[in-house]
Amino acid sequence: MCPVAAVEVATSGTTSRTTARDERRDQLAASALHTLGELGYARTSLREIATNSPFSHGVVHYYFEDKLELVVHSVRLYKARCVTRYDDVVEQSTSADALLAAFADRLVQTIRDEAPMHRLWYDLRTQSMFEPRLREAVTQIDQTLEQMIWRVVSRYAELAGRPMSMGPASAYGVLDGLFQQALLAFVSGRDTALADLADQVHALMPMMLGPASTA
Repeated sequence: MCPVAAVEVATSGTTSRTTARDERRDQLAASALHTLGELGYARTSLREIATNSPFSHGVVHYYFEDKLELVVHSVRLYKARCVTRYDDVVEQSTSADALLAAFADRLVQTIRDEAPMHRLWYDLRTQSMFEPRLREAVTQIDQTLEQMIWRVVSRYAELAGRPMSMGPASAYGVLDGLFQQALLAFVSGRDTALADLADQVHALMPMMLGPASTA
């Protein structure tokens, strides 16, 4: 008898176990994000994460070898969900001005709603300078964020009928710098931080465009 059926059963069982394990790891990672966002990378331990979650320290340690593995998984999970944050802005905007207004509003909203997560991201990006195991994940996530921003600004240029005056890395670097400054101002309690960010984005985006074609 050909053992195809047995192989299918075994594979099915393995897939189920893998899926269940992955789901539990995702649950733990999602639970860890709150503590990481509040305390930062250096001040957070596996025990601290367990204390502030429905899971015991033993359970957390069973699914993750150490804090770094959990942190990497947590941030990958969060960023995978947020890299499409501006896609509806790109798809639904019918003019350059409409896209610019919607994009600036969304930037403001995400700082207002998710400041701890953004603060964690910048913390980890700095930590990756010193932690090789973290560096690979941060570099990959940074690339997806650059692509996310490029979808916005390249569509803005298309709607404006003008070419971009800079490439993806430069556009991302400039907007990310503004965003990080606004985040710092916001968590420091500056009342005008978010309004200032919106104004800066409105002023900056047109400067990213090259001259209109005379053809």
